[in-house]
Amino acid sequence: MIDKEQLLNALRTVNDPELGKNLVELGMIHDLTIKDGRVCLTLALTTMACPLKDRMMNDARQALLALDGVDQVEIELREMTEEEKRRALPQAGRQAQPAGVAAHLNRVRRVIAVVSGKGGVGKSSVAAMLAVAWRRQGQAVGVLDADITGPSIPMLFGLRGSPPVGPVGILPAESRTGIRVMSINLLLPKEDEAVVWRGPLIGGAIRQFWGDVVWGDLDVLVVDLPPGTADASLTVMQSIPLNGLVLVTSPQDLAGMVVRKAASMAHHLNVPILGLVENMSYVVCPRCDEQIEVFGPSQAAHTALQIGTPLLGRIPLDPQLARRCDAGQIEDYQTDILDAIAGQVMERIPARATTPIFG
Repeated sequence: MIDKEQLLNALRTVNDPELGKNLVELGMIHDLTIKDGRVCLTLALTTMACPLKDRMMNDARQALLALDGVDQVEIELREMTEEEKRRALPQAGRQAQPAGVAAHLNRVRRVIAVVSGKGGVGKSSVAAMLAVAWRRQGQAVGVLDADITGPSIPMLFGLRGSPPVGPVGILPAESRTGIRVMSINLLLPKEDEAVVWRGPLIGGAIRQFWGDVVWGDLDVLVVDLPPGTADASLTVMQSIPLNGLVLVTSPQDLAGMVVRKAASMAHHLNVPILGLVENMSYVVCPRCDEQIEVFGPSQAAHTALQIGTPLLGRIPLDPQLARRCDAGQIEDYQTDILDAIAGQVMERIPARATTPIFG
């Protein structure tokens, strides 16, 4: 009759590839039972965003199935509690790097978050176009997709497949022109798979993207935040040293009202607002070049005045941009308006970044 100690011994042959220790030693095995040849256990991960979790699950399953008397293995996943992380991570030699295993390798000169009050205003495309504009100027640029439940950055850049994992941390994917990108969508088995996570897991994934990804030397890192003022935005503003925010809105009164909420959050957390961008402001008639305000009159100047920040520019609706985004070719799209906005943002960036409340 097989016993629990035999099961644990089998699991001691399975390592967490990133931490270099076995699952039992790291305290990752919980609720281990066997009955009638059926083994059940819970695997506690340091973060649910771990890109190696499928490999660890498979290795654990195969190690147990190799035992005589084990016919079936069922594994559930959960994230470690903070106390479990404190016990596990020092064993892996990480206690001296609370900011992340790759933090000592990264030199990021400026971090700019792109924020909107509500969805549907084209925030991610604006973030991507700013990154492209700065890359064209010869700067080393990265994009951190903090929109965990609605990631779209990889699609805009035509990126698919898992990013490589180095000996220290995760390596960002690289676009055709050399923009480094990290997004939860690059770690999912299918790009249309839903990420159904509560706030703490989302916050943990964002912190991992900042501290456990080997960004290397960057002149600017663009952080694409999800809409609203919930956990993800709070995590970024409290955990990452930001040089400032760019607010994105659209002509509707509702969008202006909600973006003012995002501005209020930034003021409360002492994060500089670099300016406001109004997207989808108008469409240019292809026959007469008239600007048609399809979503009504622009509210951008009034909204910027209420927030107390400059209006950086108004971006028109452009079918060509939509086609480039759908095809993953945003790097092939160029507009003087975005180049001008990118220049203004750089001119307004303060020399010092915010100090994170949480490391």
